Amino acid sequence: MVDLSARADRLEEYLDARGLEAAWFAEPNGFAWLTGGDNVVDADASHGVAAAGYDGAFRVITDNIESHRLADEQLPDAFAIESFPWYADSLAGAVADRSPLPAAVDFAGPEFAGPDFEPVEASRLRQPLTDDDVDRYRELGREAAAALETVCRNLEPEDPEYEVAAGIDISLSSRDVNTPVVLVGGAERAQSYRHYVPTDEPLGEYALVSITAERGGLYVSLTRTVAFDAPDWLEDRHRAAARVEATALAATRAAAAGDLGAGDDSGTGDGPGTAGDVFGAIREAYDAVGFAGEWKHHHQGGAAGYAGREWIARPDGDERVIAPMGYAWNPTVAGAKSEDTYLVGDDRHELLTKTGQWPTHAVESVPVDGVPAETFERHAPVIR
Repeated sequence: MVDLSARADRLEEYLDARGLEAAWFAEPNGFAWLTGGDNVVDADASHGVAAAGYDGAFRVITDNIESHRLADEQLPDAFAIESFPWYADSLAGAVADRSPLPAAVDFAGPEFAGPDFEPVEASRLRQPLTDDDVDRYRELGREAAAALETVCRNLEPEDPEYEVAAGIDISLSSRDVNTPVVLVGGAERAQSYRHYVPTDEPLGEYALVSITAERGGLYVSLTRTVAFDAPDWLEDRHRAAARVEATALAATRAAAAGDLGAGDDSGTGDGPGTAGDVFGAIREAYDAVGFAGEWKHHHQGGAAGYAGREWIARPDGDERVIAPMGYAWNPTVAGAKSEDTYLVGDDRHELLTKTGQWPTHAVESVPVDGVPAETFERHAPVIR
């Protein structure tokens, strides 16, 4: 269950700071963050079928097709549900008519074009994670890893990539987990592309399998490597990617604790570091493991939670590194990749996407300024 008191406190502070009377969320992850429920009917739609809002009280606006189902199956009792005839208005129109003003919204509509509406800073509101978020995040991480690893243990060299992807979809769906991203790259395509969208090509010598999984608005990302006739270079490149990932994790905790980066705007050195600070450590790590410039070929990941990535680290990224928060770093080295989702707190790293059934190896991070070397247990390739 979502901790609504924590949501209310965060929203009250946000509304007061911006001089607003209400905030509305119709994008699926924003709706899930506020309610714990699901407003998706058409996965291709730009927003869901209902908007959840807060104006001192919790409200949901939807049409008469959805109101009873959402009340029965998706919403806590604290939410007052208001419906409108499906033929009489749009969701945006209904929110514009019924919301106190001024308001913030996370979806588009011509009704929001005037000065009384502004975009809501949804990602800011979703950080850091609350205790109830963390509990559900742990469950999702275990379920996603179990589903993926079950499929990966049964792979064969002749399996087409798209059949592997279908098996992953089924394995996750059986656990009530959605799969917005499923990448399956056999030996040929994993070496050529960083986003190995599955095709009918057989896996061949080895495979990289990457997913982003979602349930209840929370997202985890992870990659597993399976080799049948491993190329000579695979182990070295995988370990190099894993050392970069370990460095990113060590730097993330240091940045969250204020031990990496310039700190807050006062110049005192207090407060969290930035995404750019962590990116600097990542770039140093690529240099140290002998693959300088590899970071240019693919993004390195970033903060996770109520989005696959709340932000992606860039050289000049100014997003604050906050704890407790999910972080999914995904360094790649030409045909190899290391990726999992961690919960990073002030004094710990917790691997969320872990079952204990997949082999691991000890990986030492690269020491960088302000961040001494640490040892992490990272998932290793499985050699079949």
